[in-house]
Amino acid sequence: MPSASAPILWLRGVRRVGKTFLSKSLPNCEYFDCELPSVRRLLEHPEAFLRELEGRRIVLDEIHRLQNPSEILKIAADHFPGTRIVATGSPVLGASARFRDTLAGRKRDVWLTPMNSLDPAEFGGHLKHRLLHGGLPPFFLSPAVPEANFQEWMDAYCAKDIQELFRLERRHSFLRFAEMLWRQSGGIFEASSFAGPCEVSRATITNYLLVLEATGVVQLLRPFHSGKPGEIVAAPKVYGFDTGFVCFYRGWDRLRPENLGVLWEHYVLNERHSRLPGRHVRYWRDKQKHEIDFVLSVPAATSPTIIECKRSAAELDPAALLVFRRRYPQGKNLVVARDLERTFSRQYHGLEVRFVNLEGMVQRLGVSA
Repeated sequence: MPSASAPILWLRGVRRVGKTFLSKSLPNCEYFDCELPSVRRLLEHPEAFLRELEGRRIVLDEIHRLQNPSEILKIAADHFPGTRIVATGSPVLGASARFRDTLAGRKRDVWLTPMNSLDPAEFGGHLKHRLLHGGLPPFFLSPAVPEANFQEWMDAYCAKDIQELFRLERRHSFLRFAEMLWRQSGGIFEASSFAGPCEVSRATITNYLLVLEATGVVQLLRPFHSGKPGEIVAAPKVYGFDTGFVCFYRGWDRLRPENLGVLWEHYVLNERHSRLPGRHVRYWRDKQKHEIDFVLSVPAATSPTIIECKRSAAELDPAALLVFRRRYPQGKNLVVARDLERTFSRQYHGLEVRFVNLEGMVQRLGVSA
């Protein structure tokens, strides 16, 4: 909940991830749904609204539907310090011109991701079901793959999150770009490869990507590097936010063994963001195509932790780890494998590598990462 030092809690996440359900379940809170015209009219006079509810705990759900969402939050933080507000929305504050203040120093961010490894156990599901259906609760709970729901979600996303907040032209080009990104999710991004098929300029493609990132639909992993020769320094990797959409756009209605590697990588990334918020997640690659899936670091880090994602521990080829550690000798080396019940270590030419499952990753990184 919000605190005296940060009276605004910004609960962000994509649509249907569970923000409304969570905010309605908070005890002793006055709930307001900003999708309703009556609520938006009520909030046209933010000072009077806040004075009426001074000292209480308030939920402002879907606050990005207001014409100037940051105004009421700034007034509350500056002039009604005893009032605590939970505000929910899809985009990052400041991503759209509608947000005229980022509320720096007045808020705390909470990122609600798709379901993590703790949730399917709660609902009685299995990993393959979670990977195929995705981690949005209503999609996960569907007994059959909810193909129509994926398309409906994208239509609603474009109509509400995109058109209302960003006013992008050429809707069909934006949708085409999003579909292409989903199909190559987890790959290295090159803007020029999308410009022709989407019939827009390279600069427009870059703008589209920033919009998708700002609204939480994709995550950009920038390359980890220190300017040493042979390292990739600019091209990001792009991950879609949810495995269900990856499967939908790749046409997978059931999972084959060869599909599990890329989906497991997405799932590990989701687990990292959900349960271990903190350091930046990057990737590493050199021009000889040695690649590390995830590098956890802070700026100027001298001991980066590296993570390789494998559907089976037996699949590891340690060549990339050895090349990376010749450049950056200090740090933890983890292989997160789907088929592990217990952790163990192995030595590769003097390099210690720890093999863990998801829970083992959380335990190993929970303090330092």
